[in-house]
Amino acid sequence: MSDAYQEFDLTAETAGERLDRLIAARFEQLSRTQIQNLIRDGQVTVDGRAVKASYRTTGGEHIRVRVPIQGEEPETQPEAIPLAVLYEDDQLAVIDKPAGMVVHPAFGHTSGTLVNAVLARWPQIADFSEPSRAGIVHRLDKETSGVIVVAKTRETLEYLRRLFKEREVHKRYLALVEGMPDTPSGIIDAPIGRDPAQRKRMAVVRDGREAVTEYHVLETYADHTLLEVFPQTGRTHQIRVHLAFIGTPVVGDTVYGRRKQAIRMKRHFLHAASITFPRPESGELLTVEAALPTGLQNVLDKLPR
Repeated sequence: MSDAYQEFDLTAETAGERLDRLIAARFEQLSRTQIQNLIRDGQVTVDGRAVKASYRTTGGEHIRVRVPIQGEEPETQPEAIPLAVLYEDDQLAVIDKPAGMVVHPAFGHTSGTLVNAVLARWPQIADFSEPSRAGIVHRLDKETSGVIVVAKTRETLEYLRRLFKEREVHKRYLALVEGMPDTPSGIIDAPIGRDPAQRKRMAVVRDGREAVTEYHVLETYADHTLLEVFPQTGRTHQIRVHLAFIGTPVVGDTVYGRRKQAIRMKRHFLHAASITFPRPESGELLTVEAALPTGLQNVLDKLPR
């Protein structure tokens, strides 16, 4: 890294997304003009080569972004932050990420993240993975809790990237929503892209990328419904956008939900409850589950039926 730039490494998790929009979703502090200037000036590379802002991902590419900084900013460093490890073997680990923790370092935010914690717990990961990624190939929103996978070897990292690209990883979420969907089960097939009115938000837009979410009702309450949700694609904020789109926003979501929340929460009620994928060597399916956090369970226990 030069004295004037901080480098960040991303992975294109899905195919067909414009490069400038992908970067905008991760670097909300940068304007569209700033992002396009970085790309034009060669400060953004895809698999080591410069491309245009209109470049569309094929999935799995390594993207490096060099962002100008004021003075020196430290590289991503290991931090001894406690981790709840749900499963671990020689190839990988599955972690229960708490709400409030950012997964990857981003512009102006290089400490206190899951990546910092992973580098301290498994320092050998730094030998083969970009420091700002630390063997993690997917993400959860800051206020979403639950399962997230970490590769502990180079081979497993490439293997997991392929699984995500080919949609062989199946994730199950629990979401408490306002009201009740029109049907007890359904598939929301509505394209998602950057909200033209508010750049920091995503929205269902006609020219967005394919986004598909399946849901099933688990429990009904007087004014709320508990859903299990299965995203079939991996768009930014997909579940929150889709559930708001059908009129049942996630409880506690002040971005896509109601401004005045009936239930006061410091986070939104969205939890990555389980993840299923074939093991790297045997191909045997591995399912790892994360229990609903106590705070969310307490919310359910107090809801009138």
